[in-house]
Amino acid sequence: MNHKILLVDDDKELLAALEVKLQKEGYQIDTAPDGEVALEKIRANLPDLVILDVNMPRMNGMEVCRALRSDDKTRDLAVIMLTARDDEVDRILGLEFGADDYVTKPYNPRELILRVKGLLKRIFHFQDNPGAQEDIQVGPLSIDLGKHEVQVDGEVVELTLTEFKLLAHLIENPGKIKTRDFLLEEIWEYSDGVFSRTIDTHIQRLRSKLKEAGKYIKTVRGVGYRFERSE
Repeated sequence: MNHKILLVDDDKELLAALEVKLQKEGYQIDTAPDGEVALEKIRANLPDLVILDVNMPRMNGMEVCRALRSDDKTRDLAVIMLTARDDEVDRILGLEFGADDYVTKPYNPRELILRVKGLLKRIFHFQDNPGAQEDIQVGPLSIDLGKHEVQVDGEVVELTLTEFKLLAHLIENPGKIKTRDFLLEEIWEYSDGVFSRTIDTHIQRLRSKLKEAGKYIKTVRGVGYRFERSE
């Protein structure tokens, strides 16, 4: 599939260099110099993935990501955030605002390309192979695996595709511990425990969105998480 990618960065030289490298991989590339232009382009012609720099004038990457996740038409759009190497706060906030992945700057272009390929593969494979067509009901929590829909007390909960996949992995074997390493490899294809905070941040946001039903996701200290069908 010839995926469409939007690159968003106010660094013209970096933008041009990355555009060339991704075009060589067969992707259709568009660019935007700031967040406001990016949102206009996304709403006019929805891409498959956005690579988004955090620090930009007019509208920064966090604000763009939050706007995308609050709109039904763009909430499932794949987002990779580019953050400064030493800015842990940016990385955590990026994940909290709904980024699917992040890459630190300065980055190895090959690493970024591998992240792009991995994220697109996971998202489109999951959309084409949603798993069992069944409903799962646990207390106030209702999950339709076929429709990718989650409800709590009859109200739809807006989850990103990454959040839905995380919940689906946890609920497929109730009571079974899913380690952070397992979840990193299954969802993000990371194998390095240094990224374990990625899981913790997404779990925290998932619990918050599920409200009272978030209590079914239990923390196993030092190991990972499990889903319990009872309190």
